[in-house]
Amino acid sequence: WVHRRPLIKRLLQAEQPALLGVQEALFQQANFERHALGERYRSIGHGRETNSRGEACPMYYDSDRLSLLDWQQTALSDTPNVPGSTSWGNRTPRVVVDARFRDLATGIEFQAVNTHLDNYSRASRLRAADELRRIVSVSPLPTVMTGDFNTDAETDPYDELTGHGLLLDTWDTAQTRLTEVWGSFPDYREPRHDTKRIDWILTTPTVAVLSAA
Repeated sequence: WVHRRPLIKRLLQAEQPALLGVQEALFQQANFERHALGERYRSIGHGRETNSRGEACPMYYDSDRLSLLDWQQTALSDTPNVPGSTSWGNRTPRVVVDARFRDLATGIEFQAVNTHLDNYSRASRLRAADELRRIVSVSPLPTVMTGDFNTDAETDPYDELTGHGLLLDTWDTAQTRLTEVWGSFPDYREPRHDTKRIDWILTTPTVAVLSAA
């Protein structure tokens, strides 16, 4: 972290995203990222453990561009309102942050979903994908979903989310691709083309994707 921190700060200050979904952030890391983005940024989401500590899936948003209307964090389990709960074969608690924003530039309201699926249990990833699809399907708003899904594109959880026409992969729908097709699981080694793409940005079909990287 001590070596990655200045690089992350440089990246965040260069990109200045209107909305950013992060996974596996410990409290001090999440706090650093929010301050690295700048004073106008706010964050939602907390740790996944029973005491709201531990790794989190925060979302950061530019308050000059987006107005937060509502948000909630729930566990990916049979008892979603019980913090730290697990049900589906995952020993580690997994969460989803679900928020509603208004774009101050256009007046459009939209849903944003950020999550992190289990790295060991395939059954848990499938059940979680089904719950994520439900969260999107009950909302009338256009949706953007970000996540570390811990499985490659074209696997069953991916198909569960994208195979019904409810969500589309922005890498496929983007009008322009700004980079090559890199895997997103380099395991702290040099980036490669033949590694898994486990991090996706998905949207509902009404969202026009201008570019992806």
